[in-house]
Amino acid sequence: MQKLKERNTYTPTVIPQDCSNCGLSLNSPFEVRDSVASLKTSFNSSDAALTAREQAGQNLRVSVVNVLNKRGVPLMPCKPQKARRLLKEGKAKVLKRTPFTIQLLYTTGESKQNLTLGVDAGYSNVGLSVVSADKELYSAELKLRTDMVKLNSERATYRRTRRSRKTWYRKARFLNRKKPQGWLAPSIQNKLDTHLKIIERIRGILPISNVVIEVAAFDTQKIQNPEITGVEYQQGELVGYKIREYLLEKWKRKCAYCGEKDIPLEIEHIIPKSRGGSSRISNLTISCNKCNLKKGNKTAEEFGHQEIQKQAKESLRATVFMNNVRWKLVNLLGCKWTYGYITKHNRIKLGLKKSHSNDAFIIAGGSTQKRNDQIFWIKQVRKCNRKLFKGKRSHLKNTAPRFVKEFQRFDKVLWKNIECFIFGRRSTGYFDIRMLNGHKLSSSAKAKDLKLLETFKTLLTEKMRFLPYLKDGVSAQRMEDEKRI
Repeated sequence: MQKLKERNTYTPTVIPQDCSNCGLSLNSPFEVRDSVASLKTSFNSSDAALTAREQAGQNLRVSVVNVLNKRGVPLMPCKPQKARRLLKEGKAKVLKRTPFTIQLLYTTGESKQNLTLGVDAGYSNVGLSVVSADKELYSAELKLRTDMVKLNSERATYRRTRRSRKTWYRKARFLNRKKPQGWLAPSIQNKLDTHLKIIERIRGILPISNVVIEVAAFDTQKIQNPEITGVEYQQGELVGYKIREYLLEKWKRKCAYCGEKDIPLEIEHIIPKSRGGSSRISNLTISCNKCNLKKGNKTAEEFGHQEIQKQAKESLRATVFMNNVRWKLVNLLGCKWTYGYITKHNRIKLGLKKSHSNDAFIIAGGSTQKRNDQIFWIKQVRKCNRKLFKGKRSHLKNTAPRFVKEFQRFDKVLWKNIECFIFGRRSTGYFDIRMLNGHKLSSSAKAKDLKLLETFKTLLTEKMRFLPYLKDGVSAQRMEDEKRI
């Protein structure tokens, strides 16, 4: 990697230096810069190499640098200035680029503080936050895969058709298989494994003392029995749960028509029974007496609420599954847990808006701690593409090689001073590159214009721009980012 120009800055010696467990040599005065992006990392691998802030044209500032000792055990993080000094003196090496992590090359002390990891487990999104006594050291949001059910169904279809082909025969084995106790569907098992994976990954860079996971505020199948597992969940969503309570929770305890809360509510048919409507759960909603009388014999669509019908068909299946996964997560990790109503109360008390990272901060016990000015956006992608043919009902074989011009799908690259990811490739050497939020930068980027920053991983990580978010949440940040792009 090319050497970057030194900056002639100076820090007065009268400024008190912050001590840490990275060695006494760090407590001497040295140059202070605004980013670790100007480090010389020519002795490290290309994956761990830093990209200069001036070169990338993006805000690559890091608030803290994660530190591992010589044996690979995580220590307390240090400031970027101290990490820069260690790397410059050859006492450490860059181990990981995102989040930026170094490993010491000499023996040192291992004094640590109590760090709590808060996990806002979810069906589609996961919030993560690591909090110490005085500040937040790590904050991230993880987007899980949502295509597992569809792909598993396609795979099952392909396997069933193999038995009927003349070129393939095998005995049916559906009668000699037995599901083990605590069995989860493959799509749900993948979500559980991903939760465990991201927790272990954070434990690998920070000395986590405690893990706290938010379990559901209620269990749609017997709230009194949090140990419910496996086949018991196949008995339906309303086992041991009254219809009225189910509807109140589903419609967030407010009238579906006028949105009023904290008033008497009653069960209401979306399509009246006199018009052929049934009493199934998909045709029921909650409304106040005033709206119910005003609606009369009209359907919800005729009453001017077309979205009610669609919303009523949405079940709480994701909540049921995630309740099971959350409790399995707690049992596997042997960690502490909290409830959603506690998280909501504390978040409102602090004036924070609803977001997964804010919830994780509250779950970790955050209150007056200084918030981290950097949030990581993580997205889960599939490991391999095993499709034999292009598209649906296509006879054309999928012959695209995995590597094209030494690049593969989901590699993080630098293109025109922008850090982005490869989402598609052509054998001719042109690539479809995008940001992690899906914003397309180019559909025909040349291989010679790309520079490899990080190789492909199933959990892609993007550093979000610095924006004040104490009361705005991550969702507002991402909207602002997309506007700037």
